[in-house]
Amino acid sequence: MPVLVALIGVALLFDFLNGLHDAANSIATVVSTRVLKPHHAVIWAAFFNFIAFAVFGLHVAQTVGKGIVDAQVIDAQVIFGALSGAIAWNIITWRYGIPSSSSHALIGGLLGAGIAKVGMSAVVWTGVRNTVAGIFVSPAVGLVLALVLVLVVAWTSIKLTPMGVDKRYRKLQLISAAMYSLGHGGNDAQKTMGIIAVLLYSQGLLGGEFHVPFWVVLACQAAMALGTMSGGWKIVHTMGSKITRLTPAQGFCAETGGAITLFMATMGGIPVSSTHTITGAIVGVGSARRLSAVRWNIASRIVIAWVVTLPAAGLIGAGAYELTRLFAH
Repeated sequence: MPVLVALIGVALLFDFLNGLHDAANSIATVVSTRVLKPHHAVIWAAFFNFIAFAVFGLHVAQTVGKGIVDAQVIDAQVIFGALSGAIAWNIITWRYGIPSSSSHALIGGLLGAGIAKVGMSAVVWTGVRNTVAGIFVSPAVGLVLALVLVLVVAWTSIKLTPMGVDKRYRKLQLISAAMYSLGHGGNDAQKTMGIIAVLLYSQGLLGGEFHVPFWVVLACQAAMALGTMSGGWKIVHTMGSKITRLTPAQGFCAETGGAITLFMATMGGIPVSSTHTITGAIVGVGSARRLSAVRWNIASRIVIAWVVTLPAAGLIGAGAYELTRLFAH
């Protein structure tokens, strides 16, 4: 039992770090356009992170709990390996201000630990295929939606002065930031819910049928909201200003495009990355002005981090699992 409690604590720590690491996704545009001060922005984002459980079902938690690695393979050591891989990779990328995906770090760690235990037979390929597809599809959808929204905003603002446009979208950006935070809380917190639920299932504490207890839902949403309130300013700077400079109208387009993408993925039970999604949307908004408005060297560094995240977290997860096996003997 002490091991179980400790692992649940580590899972909630990961969720806290996820909120810290991904705070930038929710608030980078609203801070960079100076619609909200940073500390007001994190409180705004944290609130909508927390209430996400009341809006979405738990489809993503189900996918992570039993759709990535066979639930029968999972035990306390596999969960420890998964969380170690995810947390270590999150800390490394946070330290260097690289907006990688906490979600894919967790899934990579889970895959690495599961494969280290029983080999490739542990992998549920359908879930992994959907997740890997999400790495490429979610930023592409975010980019296209943001571009469409830029056109809509341009057409509906023809009769307004630049100051009038700015004033309108400074208000609307509060709504788009709230929507994005809601999508982030809905998709990302559910990944940790799935991990804790499958851990409880592996210990026979769910009555034989996999489900997510309500206390797990509340604990995960609270941990993520607290993490978001703690900031993550290096990544805010990268996301908010290094990729491209944004006006309030462009910030609205990026957040709304990203939020719609997250809503669709969460309702479909697909664990996508909020980092990938908002980056695609920001690139879409920037390139709508002109291609040179996007700092492609920064964007390409971020894409490399996306590709490396799954295998890197997987290797750390496998190593952590092997360490626990050594100590267990």
